[in-house]
Amino acid sequence: MNSLFNIHIVFYVIGFILLLVAGLTWRDASNPKRWTTGLFWFLFSTSFLFGDLMVAQLGKTLAFRINGVIVLVLALIAGLNFLGAGQHAFVPDQQFQDKLKKIGMKIFLPALSIPLITVLLTLFGKEIQFGDWYLLDQKNLTLAALILACMCALGFSCLVTRGTPLQAVRESRRLIDALGWALVLPQLLAMLGGVFLAAHTGQAIQGLVALFVNPDSRIGVVVAYCVGMAVMTMIMGNGFAAFPIMTAGIALPFLIIGQHANPAAVVAIGMFSGYCGTLMTPMAANYNIVPAALLELKDKYLVIKTQIPTALLVLVCNILLMYFLAFSK
Repeated sequence: MNSLFNIHIVFYVIGFILLLVAGLTWRDASNPKRWTTGLFWFLFSTSFLFGDLMVAQLGKTLAFRINGVIVLVLALIAGLNFLGAGQHAFVPDQQFQDKLKKIGMKIFLPALSIPLITVLLTLFGKEIQFGDWYLLDQKNLTLAALILACMCALGFSCLVTRGTPLQAVRESRRLIDALGWALVLPQLLAMLGGVFLAAHTGQAIQGLVALFVNPDSRIGVVVAYCVGMAVMTMIMGNGFAAFPIMTAGIALPFLIIGQHANPAAVVAIGMFSGYCGTLMTPMAANYNIVPAALLELKDKYLVIKTQIPTALLVLVCNILLMYFLAFSK
C-alpha cells in the first residue's frame, strides 16, 4: 500500500540529519579529530540514505558486504579513539535570558507533543487517506506516526522559540558529540540479536541448560530462565534481543511445555527479568552510558553502579513471582 510516511522516509530523515552532522563536523575547526569524526557519521548515514539503492543496484549479497565493511570501519575509527568533539560552549547574554523568561514553561510543549501526537496518530490515523495514498505506513504504523510527530514537534519548537531547523541540527550535533560511538550501539545490538537467532543459539542454550539443571525441577528452571534473561540482556544490551533466544531455549521447552506454566505470566515476568540485566550493563548504552555522557559524570559507570542493588532485588522478586504465579491453577 502506498503511504506518505513510510519506513523509508524514516530512514531518509535519519540519514539526512547524520549527513548534515558530518558536514558541520568537517567545518568545525575546534574539533581536533574533525576529519575522522565527520567520516564516522558520514559512513553511518550511508546505510540509511543509500541502503535500498545499493540493494536494488548491486544486489543483496554485495550490498550487505559493503555495509559489513562500513561497520568494520566504524568500529576501527571508534576503537582507535579517532572520534573527537568540538567546542560547544555557550554563554547566554541578557537578550537570551529575556527570551527564555518570555518563553517560560512553553519550552516543554514541543517535547510533550511528540508522545501525544504519536498516540493520537496510532489510534486514529490508520485510516487517513488521500486518494489511493495512506498517510501512514500500514505495516509500520507506530514508527511512521513517531517520525511525523517528531517533524511536527520540530516545527512547533521553531514556532515557540523563533529558532530555525538548522539550529536544531546544530544542537543535534552537540548531543551527538557528547554521546559519541554509543549512539550506534543500539542498532548494532539489535542486529546482533538477529545473528544469534539465525545461528540457532536458542537450541544451543536449551542443550546447555539441560546439562546443569534438572528439567523436572520447577525452581531450577525458573531461576535458569530469569537469571539467563538478565545475563543474556547484559551481553546483548537489549532485552528484546535476548527474549526470543532465552524463551525458545528455556521457557518454551522446560516451563511452558514441560511444566505447563501459564505462557502469559512466564513471558511477561521473563521480559521484566531481562530489564534487570539492562540496568547492570554498559552494553545498554542508551540507558546507562548516554545519561552519564549527557550529565558529564566523571565516572561513566556511576549510573550502573547505582542501579545494581535495585536490579538484583527486582530479579529475586521476579523469580519468586514466576514460581508462585505462573503455575497457579
